Amino acid sequence: MFERYTEKARRVIFFARYEASQYGSPSINTEHILFGLLREDSPLIHQLVGNIQLQGEIREEVEKIKKPGKSFSTNLEVPLSSDSKKILILAGEEADRLGNRHIGTEHILLGILRLQDSLAAKLLINRGAKPNAIREQIAKGSAPGTISPRIVTGALTTLTSFLDALKKGASGQFADFFHDKGQFIDSSGKRWIGRAEIEKGAETLLAPFAKKNASFLLEDTTAGPSHTFVASVLWEFAAASADRGKSVLRMSIVLAWADEAWAIVLLQVTPIVIS
Repeated sequence: MFERYTEKARRVIFFARYEASQYGSPSINTEHILFGLLREDSPLIHQLVGNIQLQGEIREEVEKIKKPGKSFSTNLEVPLSSDSKKILILAGEEADRLGNRHIGTEHILLGILRLQDSLAAKLLINRGAKPNAIREQIAKGSAPGTISPRIVTGALTTLTSFLDALKKGASGQFADFFHDKGQFIDSSGKRWIGRAEIEKGAETLLAPFAKKNASFLLEDTTAGPSHTFVASVLWEFAAASADRGKSVLRMSIVLAWADEAWAIVLLQVTPIVIS
């Protein structure tokens, strides 16, 4: 049944089965497939549905509707519910409609949204998912000369990993996210050019962001021309004393797709004045 599925799509089913066992469910229901999708490909959901905390919100809502049972071993077989089977059939139809040989996570998402009476679809639609708009966006990404959702998902994954490393102060990983000729421009306008120079200055460049009182918000993302991806990230820093308020920096990041991977080609930090 899963011969056409990509590795990521197969892992969605694996995680859905795991979720069913943890909830003590006798079958893999649509919400378990959604949990599996969120586990395996949350950047896809972010790109096509929106920047919302789906995992925690949806778990809470599901547990209000369906009280969890006693969990059991993942070694036990758990069948797909009838609605879950329909979603997988619809995912195949969506792949065929788009002319895609393989069934990916984006097709599973469309399959969920096609079955609008299912709990999984209702959870997404109630949070702003627009099935027709998402289908159109995926279709545009499948056209020749455009960036496919699969590649966009890779950009978001790289971006998320970079921001996590930045927050943790992981200086050993910092420069690895940059292109050989990538540039970093700090809030004063000073410029570091090339991965080697960025690596030497990693400790200095990391310092403002790897703080306990710092938090970031992924403000906006855009798939640009010529296989580029642009992101805007807000960093907020709580002041040391209450009378000094907060300071905010905007980080503009441009990633480029080259040599089968995403790398940062430009990162610029701009102070935001709060009156």
